[in-house]
Amino acid sequence: MRVAVTGATGFVGRHTVELLLGRGHSVRFLARGPSPTATLLEQRGAVPVSGHLADASALRRLVADTDSLVHLVGIIVERGAATFAAVHVEGTRQVLGAARAVGIRHLVHMSALGARADPSAALYHRTKWEAEALVQASGLKAAVLRPSLINGPENVPVQTLARLHRLLPVVPVFGRADFPLQPVWIEDVALVVALAVEREAAGTFELGGPEVVTFADFVRAIGRAVGHPRPLVHVPLAMVQTAVRFLDPLGPWAPITSSQLQMLTEGTATPANAITRVFGVTPLSFGEGLARVFQKDQTRG
Repeated sequence: MRVAVTGATGFVGRHTVELLLGRGHSVRFLARGPSPTATLLEQRGAVPVSGHLADASALRRLVADTDSLVHLVGIIVERGAATFAAVHVEGTRQVLGAARAVGIRHLVHMSALGARADPSAALYHRTKWEAEALVQASGLKAAVLRPSLINGPENVPVQTLARLHRLLPVVPVFGRADFPLQPVWIEDVALVVALAVEREAAGTFELGGPEVVTFADFVRAIGRAVGHPRPLVHVPLAMVQTAVRFLDPLGPWAPITSSQLQMLTEGTATPANAITRVFGVTPLSFGEGLARVFQKDQTRG
């Protein structure tokens, strides 16, 4: 199949494009400019289209003469004009307009577990919900994917916690650290995207790994994976929330924002996991994924 991809140079995008190419699909991807990842994908056979989400002509060139569109663009923190509304909502609106203009048959849209219209929800989740609503109203046959926390080599929180285990005698965690997480391996997510393309799947699908762990167990597992397990120190959540508000003005340079803290402490787990039930994927466990991420550490052991 001929597949167009937005967000190809991001965490999920790179793995998805490589997998689509490996499964024999031709891939065209949107690239804002030169980058090591864009060069790598081009070397592997994907075709770059220069442009960005607000560039209607670039989007039409991207999707022209393709069978399916995979929309993966998303941000976790706002930076200047790249706000959640601009990227998640207006960006999706632009992509859908281009898809309808050229008659795309099928769309795979990446959302997030926790996306909802609740005014008390984090802005990230509210804008993801608004983007979903645009997809549902577009008239296109679409698969909306809502993954839990995605584990992989490029996962920033996992790498940050690994550094803390290496550097500190104890590792701080938020409150009781009992909120649930259901980490899903990056290659399993990429495989679901590819299967959704190939089957022209339609519907909303929540994706998680094979087990639910508490945040405390999540942190401990990372310590074991890097070979430096540390005791955990529970910092009162209210104290953390107050401290993080002072970090918010740092934006992308903040170690964690209030919005990210809210989403983390809400938990990301789903009883409606579609990864095996719908797509037939046997997901990698969190521990096995960490072993792959930190295998060099274990080899040095």
